[in-house]
Amino acid sequence: MPDLMKAWVVDRPGPVDGGPLIQVEKAIPEPGPGQVRLRVRVCGVCRTDLHLAEGDLEPRHPRVTPGHEVVGVVDTLGSGSTRWKEGDRIGVPWLGHTCGRCRFCVSGRENLCIDPRFTGWDLDGGYAEYAVVDQAYAYALPEGYSDEEVAPLLCAGIIGYRALQRANLPEGGRLGIYGFGGSAHITAQVALAHGARVHVMTRSTEAQALALELGVTSVGGADAQPPEPLDSAILFAPVGTLVPPALAALDRGGTLAIAGIHLSDVPVLNYQEHLFEERTLQSVTANTRQDGEAFLAEAARIGVRVSATPYPMDRAGAALRDLAGDRVNGAAVLVV
Repeated sequence: MPDLMKAWVVDRPGPVDGGPLIQVEKAIPEPGPGQVRLRVRVCGVCRTDLHLAEGDLEPRHPRVTPGHEVVGVVDTLGSGSTRWKEGDRIGVPWLGHTCGRCRFCVSGRENLCIDPRFTGWDLDGGYAEYAVVDQAYAYALPEGYSDEEVAPLLCAGIIGYRALQRANLPEGGRLGIYGFGGSAHITAQVALAHGARVHVMTRSTEAQALALELGVTSVGGADAQPPEPLDSAILFAPVGTLVPPALAALDRGGTLAIAGIHLSDVPVLNYQEHLFEERTLQSVTANTRQDGEAFLAEAARIGVRVSATPYPMDRAGAALRDLAGDRVNGAAVLVV
């Protein structure tokens, strides 16, 4: 086994066209106690990776390796690791560690842990040939999905699933989705499987076509008024100016959930127009492992279809540029 591997790192955060990522050779990581190492097969490209590269999220340590939708095969076990065996195909998600002791962890809300670690932000992620993960935070992956198809489920899918819970969508309700990329196209399928009428607002004509192909009720521009009042809405686009029209589209008692970790500034809201009549605005913060397990089981049961666009690992920068320019329909995935 070679001593070095190829990996991408965030060199100087800034506009993605300026090349904030560089490819380097670095030491292959060794798994510590309770960890496993996997040979990476693919890694999904998430919008959070773009926020990290551009500096919207400040890197937690110099030259961090992004990527938190990692699919690979276990090749080395750390001491005391018993959950997985060599040769297992597993997934490495965004949530990489929680303290297990704070008031949030002990009450089943580890997504709000006061001392968490996140893959590809605090911990080196999957834009590399090898990655290490705490055995307790990796997922078994559902059968029937290729590596490229299953990778986006590990963040885009899980976060979308939690956003759907936070949006309080009633069975058979009316859901608005703002932005239609990797996470939204998965979440829409879960909502449709539960009988929802789904209305998609997005500026991309290709994304609108994908939404209609998946069976949504209507599509429109990014800030379009849906054809009926909404019980629930999810904002996937990191665009704060979409919050007022999304709130205004809600029926009485409706809920808007904001799914992203980063959002541009929200304009001033008008109480009567946007919040009165018990409209609710919710944020979504990470996820619990229980969310992940529940979603992966649900995705397999429903047969969620993943629209994945593969890129060679050497073209990680191009994948991020295409994501920033809305040139990816569905989800981008780096292939080692």
